[in-house]
Amino acid sequence: MRVVVTGAAGLIGWHACARLHAENCAAGFKGNPNPYDIIPLDHAGFDDDTQLQNALAGADAVLHFAGVNRAADDVVEAANPAIAERMIAACQAVDAKPHIVYANSTHAGSDTPYGRSKKRAAEILAQSSRAFTDLVLPHIFGETARPFYNNVTATLIHQLVNNKTPEVNPDGKVQLLHAGVAAQTAIDAVINRTTGQITPTPQPMTIPALLAKLQGFHDSYQANIYPDLTDAFDLALFNTYRAATYPDGWPRPLKLNTDSRGTLFEAVKGGGGGQVFLSTTKPGVTRGDHFHLNKVERFLVIQGDAMVRVRKVLDNTVWEYRVCGDAPAPVDMPTLHTHSIENIGKGDLLTLFWTHDLFDPANPDTYADKVLP
Repeated sequence: MRVVVTGAAGLIGWHACARLHAENCAAGFKGNPNPYDIIPLDHAGFDDDTQLQNALAGADAVLHFAGVNRAADDVVEAANPAIAERMIAACQAVDAKPHIVYANSTHAGSDTPYGRSKKRAAEILAQSSRAFTDLVLPHIFGETARPFYNNVTATLIHQLVNNKTPEVNPDGKVQLLHAGVAAQTAIDAVINRTTGQITPTPQPMTIPALLAKLQGFHDSYQANIYPDLTDAFDLALFNTYRAATYPDGWPRPLKLNTDSRGTLFEAVKGGGGGQVFLSTTKPGVTRGDHFHLNKVERFLVIQGDAMVRVRKVLDNTVWEYRVCGDAPAPVDMPTLHTHSIENIGKGDLLTLFWTHDLFDPANPDTYADKVLP
């Protein structure tokens, strides 16, 4: 299936591309062909006539996340309908009839420049599409969201991670939905050929309550304690918080309690359960080369020397963390980042791994994707 993702450099667009890529990785691991031909379009690509039309030619679906929400009122009001018209014109130019899933907003019903703009864009797409899904979204949060850019969750997290004191509106309220949930809902609409309006159920919170939950995450994590991760919303919010601690917050040295008998240290605490396992790795061998959508995972070398590598999915930048058993310091793996551990020492490497849930062979949440080319 050929899927075009507009706004692919944005929060939901990247999450959608990463999830489609995950399905391709899972298929490749089994020796099957890729189920998706993913065509990401950023702002520049969408604005280029040739690139846009080439992307849409033969497209089965368009996940349309491109839009404008921050500009002068007159610019915002005109921009989103213009983007919709450009999309339809490009489809007509190459005789493409894709299923279009449009990322609309709960503000579309409001009498504001942004609300009117989103509503009109949806009308244009609905009138001219073979199949159209109006995906009405609330406040979106998620890994790699930009702070100070219309995303209160990312802003609060950024301030906490950087030891700033957030100032919040005591009367502020949000309706929160994880970007991964929004992206998967759009993908599922295409797979299931669901048309019409879809309104995912958000998590309502006051801004002070959101800050309190994030502050609790931060305080516990700084003390090497995982919060309870049994709730799906809390897991998504915690993974969003964790993503903001990279790349500079790792590895994290542990407190070593040493006396004449030897040394004791606490490897992992909290999390509401989970699974611990140990592995040995021969010199020169690399383990991992995969990523997770939801799983919280810790690597802790307790003997030998290793290089832990982490790369954001669909990105080329690789972060490297050198660790050794003589000075135990864990590196936690952020979701939607592929990761590996290589034995760079002369003897066997002994590593402790911890995940927040039990391994489920039917739903492993593990997608093979090499960190290094």
